[in-house]
Amino acid sequence: MSITKDSKYKNLFLGLLFDAIGMLSFVVPFIGDFSDIIWAPVAAWLMTRMYKGRAGQAAGAVTFVEEIIPGLDIIPMFTIMWLYTYIFKGAKKETIIDVD
Repeated sequence: MSITKDSKYKNLFLGLLFDAIGMLSFVVPFIGDFSDIIWAPVAAWLMTRMYKGRAGQAAGAVTFVEEIIPGLDIIPMFTIMWLYTYIFKGAKKETIIDVD
């Protein structure tokens, strides 16, 4: 699977947007926490659509838990997953040294 530069930055933009939406519950104290009941499953679903495979499923589950627990919305799960996918995981592939 080839990842284009456009899709990489599209996922970054969407991740930042979704993290911002998740943090909106801090704007209205107490009432905003009830919005997490709706946002948590939506965020988990979006995470599994943006990142396929086991990593996406695991990130979706973690995102659901992070969004449903009041006060944890400050954690930017979409951004963390983007960093994992495109920076840390990508760097690991590039550092493989062939010794023959």
